[in-house]
Amino acid sequence: MTTEEMQKLGKDSMDVYMNSFGVWSKGAQAIAVEVVDYSKKTVEGSAAAWEKLVGAKSLEKAMQVQSEFLKSSYEDFVAEATRLGELYVDLAKETYKPFEGVIAKASAAK
Repeated sequence: MTTEEMQKLGKDSMDVYMNSFGVWSKGAQAIAVEVVDYSKKTVEGSAAAWEKLVGAKSLEKAMQVQSEFLKSSYEDFVAEATRLGELYVDLAKETYKPFEGVIAKASAAK
């Protein structure tokens, strides 16, 4: 391998890693924003449920408020877990894409 080929290989490798890192950074940022938004929504929902619970005039009404809160919290959690799962899958796919060409070249060279 000549010096020029080595330099090109080094440059190409650096480009692939930088592209992958850029994609990873954007994906990680999207996941962080999603988690913060969900956390904020959860705190707000908890505060609203607490206010309803404190204002309940009977034990039956308090149980109803608690039941509704638990049901909506569970549904929100499942939806958020699904959304985060999708974001992680997308992140993995997009981070891998820059390496596909390198792997194809390596496989073809064998």
